Amino acid sequence: MSNYILSCCSTVDISKEHLESRNISYVCFHFYINGEHYTDDLGQTMPYEKFYSMMASGADTKTSQINVEEFVDYFESLLKTGKDVLHVTLSSGLSGTYNSACIAAEDLKEKYPNQKIYVVDSLAASSGYGLIMDKLADLRDGGMSMDELYKWAEDNKRKMHHWFFATDLTFFVKGGRVSKVSGLVGTVLNICPLLNVDVNGKLVPRQKIRGKRAVIQKIVEKMKEHAMFGTDYDGKCYISNSACADDALQVAELVESDFTKLDGKVLVNSIGTTIGSHTGPGTVALFFWGDERVD
Repeated sequence: MSNYILSCCSTVDISKEHLESRNISYVCFHFYINGEHYTDDLGQTMPYEKFYSMMASGADTKTSQINVEEFVDYFESLLKTGKDVLHVTLSSGLSGTYNSACIAAEDLKEKYPNQKIYVVDSLAASSGYGLIMDKLADLRDGGMSMDELYKWAEDNKRKMHHWFFATDLTFFVKGGRVSKVSGLVGTVLNICPLLNVDVNGKLVPRQKIRGKRAVIQKIVEKMKEHAMFGTDYDGKCYISNSACADDALQVAELVESDFTKLDGKVLVNSIGTTIGSHTGPGTVALFFWGDERVD
């Protein structure tokens, strides 16, 4: 057992059971559907199928990040065990949660002078963030100290690749990420935008690809281009999707066919309610370790 606690936010988009099996603590974001508050608790309170069905039927969704007071309460509950804390947050390019966590950690220094809280900005989201946490748990279990793990996370977090595509532009238009005109043209022409997370942890459109079959091929090509050791990649690969499991499984099958040295099968997860509030149904995201992200 290590003398510190590894922690994250619920926006890692991997299952509650997976986090518990890896001994990773987590704190929950919040979301609203038609004005009603829910906790983003990894699909426990609001099953993902119901959530995306409501969105598809026109429900209004909003999200709320974890505030400083919530982080203070959460961190203190961990510090009371007598252990130090290494907490990794959702990308600062997508949320102000990193700043809130840093403020909370600073506020607790005086009360717990003999314990440490390290906060890492993952520059990641969804199951890419989850894949980082899984690797950190491996290193912790291998005996790495918290100081060493903190440095490793900071040195390697930009090597986590996020590539994703959307087959339904409705919620990208609604959220202002795609203009109404572009959304209309894209829908008529069957355009599936290919995006990734850049070096600053922000979502960036990269290519406009016509047709689902073509974009599925392209996203796997991006993995061939950027994965560590190319098609000899021997790390783990995660996929997350928002109510389009068949598309996700097509990507997984191609990855497993082209990358025969993977560490286990591709793990397919659901995009959670926080990230999903912005993407809506119809998004598939592919995550793997690769070369360092640069722009």
